[in-house]
Amino acid sequence: MVMKKAMLVFVSLLLAVLQAACSYEASKPADSSTIKVAYRYSGPNTGTEKWLKKVKQTFEERHPGKKVEIIPIQASEGTFFAKLALMMKSADTAPDVVAEDTFMINADAAAGYIEPLTERVKGWDDWDNFNDRVKKGVTTQDGSIYGVPFSTDTRGIWYNKNIFKKAGLPVPWQPENWNDILTAARTIKEKVPGVTPFWSFTGRATGEATAMQTFEMLLYGTDDPLYDEKRDKWVVKSPGILHALRFIDHIYSNGLGPPLSQVLNGTAGNTLAEQSMPEEKVAMALHGSFLSGSWVEGGPAPWPEGTKVYGFAPMPTERGQDPGKISLSGGWALSISAKSKHKDLAWEFIKLATNKENNKYYVLNEGDLTPRDDVAEDPEYQNAPGRNFQQSTEFLEFTDFRPGNEDYPAVSTKIQIAVESVATGKASPEQAMEQYAQSVEALVGPENVMKKE
Repeated sequence: MVMKKAMLVFVSLLLAVLQAACSYEASKPADSSTIKVAYRYSGPNTGTEKWLKKVKQTFEERHPGKKVEIIPIQASEGTFFAKLALMMKSADTAPDVVAEDTFMINADAAAGYIEPLTERVKGWDDWDNFNDRVKKGVTTQDGSIYGVPFSTDTRGIWYNKNIFKKAGLPVPWQPENWNDILTAARTIKEKVPGVTPFWSFTGRATGEATAMQTFEMLLYGTDDPLYDEKRDKWVVKSPGILHALRFIDHIYSNGLGPPLSQVLNGTAGNTLAEQSMPEEKVAMALHGSFLSGSWVEGGPAPWPEGTKVYGFAPMPTERGQDPGKISLSGGWALSISAKSKHKDLAWEFIKLATNKENNKYYVLNEGDLTPRDDVAEDPEYQNAPGRNFQQSTEFLEFTDFRPGNEDYPAVSTKIQIAVESVATGKASPEQAMEQYAQSVEALVGPENVMKKE
């Protein structure tokens, strides 16, 4: 009997201890010493990977007992966004810090995946060192800030000086309007056979590059917007849309563009930068400032003289009307996941990663343009070998951004379809615009679109 009572007492005490232990474990914050940083992995030993490892080491030194886990997500562009969104849906899998392509920030903010940083940047003195135009890329329609940019870019026309001289065209070259571009392309076709006069992203396989770097670089040079911010409506029919599609049609129907087999696949950009341009088979390429990153020492196609052979001219507006030149900028930013359990630590990591020292380290290794004015003025940045940082950064003075609307990523896919249908001859510019108008209206609702005659 005594033994039985003793056993009951022991079991009761044991249960009490286990219950207390369980309660204590339940009250402990999960992963309280580790913050997770997710980014798109594009290969070993890249500038991004080197930068994150450097910041991780410094962060852990400055925060004893805290750890940083870097999570590389290896995926294509579209798959990366899907995987990241899936991770951020659950508190169990959400990273603390995420690298966001700025064109996805509005959609991810609207979906509740990322945390607003407006109040945090208000109390951060270093925020004043970031370029005001670049800040637009991380700002939603209501003025809220959802990321701190760590890279940006600009867009223009890369032109081969040797080919231009053979064709009797001026070097340096600066087109004043679209007609100057088409005239140069026709001249090159006639006088320098065997090269592509004008190259641009064209197919759905190259996704956002086709929408932004081809169609929007044209449309933003017309008198009509892609999205009317004052009315909060997508412009689905306009003279500007038609003129942009007619420019594309003119390029391909007159044999001024590359073979479709080269541009209707997902590796078109790599082939251009790593083969066609180093072989001097392309006279003009409508592309981003980052293109020359392929040519630097350690890059996929080292070509030290690349930025001497190719000039980089601003894209003109359609008729040379104000502002005369057009560029579009994108880039990447660091954001805090809305379901992060360590938002204050995540913010400390972001501030460290994007400070002057670490941002300069990133851009010199990766080849993107800096979003910071103080880094842009640094002689080491301006004179980096094999880059055209100084000139490309000057394009920020007249650059613009994609619409700050959550539906933009979906609308972009409709733009890509329109561009490809015109380039392949499946639709006339008029037919492609009509199909675009119908598909966007079905996507966002008739109340959210407008047409301009």
